[in-house]
Amino acid sequence: MFNFFNKLQVFPESPDKPDIKALLEEHMRDMLATSPPESVHALDISKLMKPDIMFLTARRKKQLQGCVAIKALGAGKGEIKSMRTVTEARRQGVAAALMDAILEIAASRGYHTLYLETGSMDYFLPARTLYKKYGFTECGPFENYEEDPNSVFMMLDMREIVPTSL
Repeated sequence: MFNFFNKLQVFPESPDKPDIKALLEEHMRDMLATSPPESVHALDISKLMKPDIMFLTARRKKQLQGCVAIKALGAGKGEIKSMRTVTEARRQGVAAALMDAILEIAASRGYHTLYLETGSMDYFLPARTLYKKYGFTECGPFENYEEDPNSVFMMLDMREIVPTSL
C-alpha cells in the first residue's frame, strides 16, 4: 500500500467493486461525450481485470477518490490506462498520488518506457498538463494504436527519472 499526505491511500483493488464500477462508467460516458466512439480507448471492467493489468485506487477515509491502471506491454514497457479522479476530489493531489504510485510500480517492474493515450481536445488539457509535469512527451502511436487526430500519444523514458523514494 502507498500512503500519501492527508491520509490518501493508493493500493491495488478490483475494478468490479460498486463505487469503482460507477466511477469507470462515468469515465466511459465522458469519453464518449467528448470523443468519437472510434477514438475512445478506455477499457471496460472485464479488460481491466486481465492478468496483464494492475488496477489501483486512491481512497481517503475509505471514500474512492480516483483510479488508474498500468498495463504490461512486454519488453520493459507499460501503458497507463483509466486514469480518473472523482469530480469532488479534483485539484487535491489525487492524480499526483496515483502517478507517483504508477511510476514506483513501473520502476519496480524494470520498465524502461511508459506510454499513454489521451484525448487531443480541450477537455483533456488538465490530463496532458499533469503528464507533461511528470516528464511525458508526445510521441507517435504505439502498440496497436493508429494515428488519430483525436488522440495524443505520450511516453516517458523511465531511465531519465532520478529515483526519490526507491
